[in-house]
Amino acid sequence: MTSPHTGSLSRRMMFIAAGWIVILLSLGGFALDRTLNGLVQRNFDDQLSYMLNAMVASAEIDQYGEIYFNRPLGDQRFLEPNSGLYWQITGKGHEDFPSRSLWDRTLQVHAAHTDNQPHAYNSNQFATEPLRVMERSIYLPGSKTKWWFVVAQSRAVVDDQIAEIRAILWWSFLVLGLGLFLMAGLQTWYGLGPLRRVRLAIKRLRTTGTNRVTEPLPLEVQPLVEELNALLAHTEKQAEEARTHAGNLAHALKTPLTVVMNAATAKAPDLSDTVIREAAVMRRQVDHHLARARAVGRRAVGHSRASVGESVEAVLRAVTRLYEKTRFDLDGNRAAEVAIERQDLDEILGNLIENAAKYGGGSVFVTIDPDPKSGPCEIWIEDDGMGIPDEERIRIFDRGARLDTGKPGTGLGLAIVRDVAEIYGGSVELAESEDLGGLLVKLRLPRARA
Repeated sequence: MTSPHTGSLSRRMMFIAAGWIVILLSLGGFALDRTLNGLVQRNFDDQLSYMLNAMVASAEIDQYGEIYFNRPLGDQRFLEPNSGLYWQITGKGHEDFPSRSLWDRTLQVHAAHTDNQPHAYNSNQFATEPLRVMERSIYLPGSKTKWWFVVAQSRAVVDDQIAEIRAILWWSFLVLGLGLFLMAGLQTWYGLGPLRRVRLAIKRLRTTGTNRVTEPLPLEVQPLVEELNALLAHTEKQAEEARTHAGNLAHALKTPLTVVMNAATAKAPDLSDTVIREAAVMRRQVDHHLARARAVGRRAVGHSRASVGESVEAVLRAVTRLYEKTRFDLDGNRAAEVAIERQDLDEILGNLIENAAKYGGGSVFVTIDPDPKSGPCEIWIEDDGMGIPDEERIRIFDRGARLDTGKPGTGLGLAIVRDVAEIYGGSVELAESEDLGGLLVKLRLPRARA
């Protein structure tokens, strides 16, 4: 079954890259187009302004009040009909003074206003020839007439230049955009290469039986690989623990089953007693391994947290009802928290406190975190009983071991306490109580992270 996904990371990166490339190239192309077109237009207008100034500088008034040039204008196109470059001087009450290039045409002059400075604009007064016109109004010495000096040139030249510039920009930016897109694709393919290598490494885990990803990878991917290796190690440890539990349980049940089978086959007269005795043994073994399995399963869920004070108080309330003549005292840091499931902590403390009440002389003293520090949290359970000799303190943790067979019990309490504590990274130590004179149990559990 294919697991759900949120789309391709490569396509997402390429889409973002393509979007930014299009936006930035469009803005850059528009700005460059405006800039270059403005430069071409200004250069064109500068040429018209130069011709207009030359006209003004050459113009004079004759004795009849008419205008003339004291020297011919230098551009030969003014003499060629329909050459695309024209000039004209217009004054109210006087005939227009045009260039020969206008031939039989006339430039339209809007004389209703005054232009003391050159004024440029586009004109479509010639149907087949759009013009760029520059005009200026001026009073010449010796004349009271306001003369309009007009120079015009076909826009075909500047339009062709602008079209050529735009074509160059278009193809340049198209090639640049394709190059950037290909570079983004190459960067995406190369940048995501480590993820493909991780996928292949995980595939090799399934096909070759290896249990770690050892291939060197970039720093950004290495934390992912480390977490993956930690998960694999955790899973491997759980599998090994499960195999060990299954083997131990099978071995523990094999002997009682053999005894029952032999008694049944031999039709022993004490068969019922044998079955009851061996069934009790098997039940103890099953309870022990179930407790370990529950602890392992809860540990695998995530970061556990339990309040030691709340757990101890709950256990003391329950044990007090069973041992009404025993005095229970509680001291220490009740706000301490440990990295363990509350149910497992209750089971550990229940076994230890009940054992202290059962085998003690009537006093049980529980101290939480007697020496607070950054290390593990310690819980001391002391009683005023006979204690346990040094040579017996290791054997007492074996499954089914009991020093006092005269009192009811399965002999699994301390074994379960040790196993569950070790599953969570803790430990249990037995010593002699200096205050009460009996047994001192030091339970160490990892502190919960802040």
